[in-house]
Amino acid sequence: MSGHGDPIPMMSQRGPALCGEAHVPGDKSISHRSLILGAMAVGETMIEGLLEGQDVLDTAKAMRAFGAEVTDHGQGRWSVHGVGVGGFAEPAGVIDCGNSGTGVRLIMGAMATTPITVTFTGDASLCSRPMGRVTDPLALFGAKAEGREGGRLPMTITGAKEPMPVRYTVPVPSAQVKSAVLLAGLGAPGQTVVIEQEATRDHTERMLAGFGAEITVEESDEGRVITLTGQPELRPQHIVVPRDPSSAAFPVCAALIAEGSDVLVPNIGLNPTRAGLFETLREMGADLTYENPREEGGEPVADLRAKFSPDMKGIEVPPARAASMIDEYPVLSVVAAFAQGPTVMRGVKELRVKESDRIDAMAQGLRAAGVEVEEGEDWWIVHGRGHGNVPGGATAESRLDHRIAMSFLVMGLATTEPMRVDDGGPIATSFPVFEPLMTGLGARVARA
Repeated sequence: MSGHGDPIPMMSQRGPALCGEAHVPGDKSISHRSLILGAMAVGETMIEGLLEGQDVLDTAKAMRAFGAEVTDHGQGRWSVHGVGVGGFAEPAGVIDCGNSGTGVRLIMGAMATTPITVTFTGDASLCSRPMGRVTDPLALFGAKAEGREGGRLPMTITGAKEPMPVRYTVPVPSAQVKSAVLLAGLGAPGQTVVIEQEATRDHTERMLAGFGAEITVEESDEGRVITLTGQPELRPQHIVVPRDPSSAAFPVCAALIAEGSDVLVPNIGLNPTRAGLFETLREMGADLTYENPREEGGEPVADLRAKFSPDMKGIEVPPARAASMIDEYPVLSVVAAFAQGPTVMRGVKELRVKESDRIDAMAQGLRAAGVEVEEGEDWWIVHGRGHGNVPGGATAESRLDHRIAMSFLVMGLATTEPMRVDDGGPIATSFPVFEPLMTGLGARVARA
């Protein structure tokens, strides 16, 4: 699959029960951060289990452009020989981050306190997404950004010559914004403080500590206060990347709705800032269990077993949980279609500015498949029809969004009539083995 180029129409339909083990790729969030922090360390960082989707490969290419030596040793083993904090060289060309909002925003932060000028671009989807939420706090350090109207790519950023530490309260829950500010804070003297009123995924904080940065996290009346001491010498690490819970969501949810299924998804990262979907599914009545819980590389990990669950009920998802499962709402809405009664999702306006407007994309596709959906600016409700009662028989637009494409392909495994997506190409950005993995479990997923 290619995330760029000609569309790849795909379809899915009901078939035999899904059975077996689903070995999903490495965690995308941790993979991005491993490459970037490895490039900012002094010495060689070894990474095992790196996600080799296009998004992460674009970040690896960017780190090479900044002067780090990045080597692919095969089978998910990579090494990064870093240049140290403040050691980035000015790239000779434009940095193309493809489809990755995480990649571009974190890289912007990492270079914002180094006096170099960098131009960023991406695919049509990424170039439509707002960057002001990152460039505004980076300006407080002294970085300057010039982009298209609305703060969109292509964008040129000139890093601060004499960066100043900042104290910044994140206005909306966003791990990308928080992480960009913390990465910029590495290059500023003194202490940079980030305050988030709602906790978001904390991979950056965990990994910064692992690389030897002086970082503290405290709860206060203001919220979660993260304090980073700048200009450290980061120590290279040996990183084992856990499997991606966002990718695991697709075989897990497919097993819950496909009759007779029993699927084990090994080695899934269960960081509490990422595991909101699985908690929600269990509240709906899903037969989803954690086996062999353990800790690897500072992250909680377990094997997930998902079995067909025909009696799930719709629930109201707590808005406070949104940050821990923001990428999983599309596939949750598919499961909700097969549950009994309404599933209510609030506090999810962030979905409007992802790779696509995910609320609108899912609502349109679900309605075309015979499911009633209500929506507002930051909420939506899927009225579940119960197992065996979802018609399907529609073609959904993926809108250059990998999660939209995979969600509707999962849906087709349990609808009365097959489901189609107009372009499965974007799946390669995060889950390049999605098609063979799903067909290996018995799913009828194919290129149309």
